[in-house]
Amino acid sequence: SFHDLLAFEATCHSWRAVFSSCSCKYTLAASFPPLLLQPDLSLISTHSGPLKKFMVPTCPCHVTDIANQDTTYKYFEIPILWWSRGNNASPSPREWFGFSGASYGHLIFSSNKSCVVFDVFTRFSVSSPQLPVLESTGLIYGALTAPLSSPNSHLIIKAVSQNLFWRVGSQSWVGHSLYHGPIKQIVIFQGKVFGMDSDRRLFKVDLTPQIRIQELLVIESRMINKRHFSNAWLVACGDMLLLVGFRRIDGIIGRTFEVFRLDQSTEPALWLKMEKLENWAIFISRDQRSQALSCINPEKWGGRSNCIYCYDWKSKHWIALELGKQWRRDGSELESNVRVTMDCGTRARPMWVIPSMFSLRR
Repeated sequence: SFHDLLAFEATCHSWRAVFSSCSCKYTLAASFPPLLLQPDLSLISTHSGPLKKFMVPTCPCHVTDIANQDTTYKYFEIPILWWSRGNNASPSPREWFGFSGASYGHLIFSSNKSCVVFDVFTRFSVSSPQLPVLESTGLIYGALTAPLSSPNSHLIIKAVSQNLFWRVGSQSWVGHSLYHGPIKQIVIFQGKVFGMDSDRRLFKVDLTPQIRIQELLVIESRMINKRHFSNAWLVACGDMLLLVGFRRIDGIIGRTFEVFRLDQSTEPALWLKMEKLENWAIFISRDQRSQALSCINPEKWGGRSNCIYCYDWKSKHWIALELGKQWRRDGSELESNVRVTMDCGTRARPMWVIPSMFSLRR
């Protein structure tokens, strides 16, 4: 289980070194599903913890391993939001940070001045340089292109009307604006960075030798526009780049998932509807700013292929919804009181995560 691997890696420096040099850890980790992280927002405390510059409001973090008979572990306290006192003792207002995204096992917090990236399982954090924006950014979107320890890892955020790029460890941000508006969702597919804006336009992002964003022309876009999908996620499944979304069903009080595969064999590219996920399962978090994840051959750990795993707000538990099946809001076609809801807020919501030490080649 992930729990056993995490315990092995955390035993001592020697065992950690062995674990880090073992190439089979990625193959081993691919045998397990993502973990379900559930912050307990009803219990909140404040302490400085390992974040020496911050007074950090935290809450207990429960992590469920659905491959191990739904075993739940209470690992530690995780931040839900915090404020910085700054580098001087002046009585200026404290800087407030709110949740902005989750990727590669990290939580991303942002303010109108800077960002903090927090590793959920190691508790390591890193702060970005000051953001080059003057106005308040509000709730912005943030995502990593790779774990913090990876070479050339970048943090990409949406701030006001532009995207900002920070190469982890550097001293500055690079800004980039698009005519139609900023990218609001990032996914890594076959080693390349892809993004999508609020109108479901698709983009390829080059990070080196300089930041470059290029729109990919895709036809049949009406099938995936806002009127068709109320929510949509990009997700990488092996050699497929998929778009997963909710669709309301006319005349029926209910919803269904639909999945489209990007076909780049033609120009322009095509979004082709998929009737089945075959031997794949997809994991969708409650907050759209948390990256969607995938798992191949879920039967290996007792899961189900051709299913989309979600968090049920009513039962406070995960559910698996088969692609192609419809369900009603009252859950009559599944189990009673099923309710899949999506929202964005200042605090972290239940989400699927893969520990950063396993996610480099996921």
